[in-house]
Parts: sequence; C-alpha cells; structure tokens
Amino acid sequence: MTVTDLAEQLNLKPLAGMGGAQNDVLTCYAGDLLSWVMGRAKEGSVWLTVMGNVNAIAVATLADCACIVLTENAPLDEDARQRAELQNVPVLSTDLNAFEMSVKIAGLL
Repeated sequence: MTVTDLAEQLNLKPLAGMGGAQNDVLTCYAGDLLSWVMGRAKEGSVWLTVMGNVNAIAVATLADCACIVLTENAPLDEDARQRAELQNVPVLSTDLNAFEMSVKIAGLL
C-alpha cells in the first residue's frame, strides 16, 4: 500500500509533500514526543501526531516514515509545509484522533 492508497481509502486530506506519495506504508506509529518517535518509529510508518512543525518533518525524515498524518485537524505551520515539500515528506490531515485513525489503518494493513 502506498501513501496515495492510504489517503484515498481513509479520505485523508493532503497538505504537503505529495512528491513522496508513492512511499510504501508498512506500519503505523502514534506519538507526539519527537525524541521518542525518532528512536521508535519504524521505516515505512504512518506517523500519527498533532505536531505540525518543522521539527516533525525532520523526525519523519530521520525515522524514514512513509508519511505524517496530523490527527484532530491539527495545523501544519508554513515552515513545516515548505520543508515537507522540499523533502517529499507527505503530510495528510484527518479530524479523527490517533486511536480512531490507528484502528482504521490497522484494518488496511
């Protein structure tokens, strides 16, 4: 499954970085503490968070996440949007919380 497939099946709104839309989705990780995510998210993770800042883009890149999904309609700031575009880190949005989105992703994987 790719980020594009995930977005279509779960009705996720693309916000930035869709140059990486063909990234393979392998698993899911939920968390908001950046240092924790950096050390624990696996390659190909859909990272569920409310952190829409430039540091989240850096962590997603370091952890080789497939994409970031901002839960609960959390905003993506402009610096983060620009960095996501430069680094092809897909950032998507949902109004669901992390638990609800995790359950939906688990059903697809």
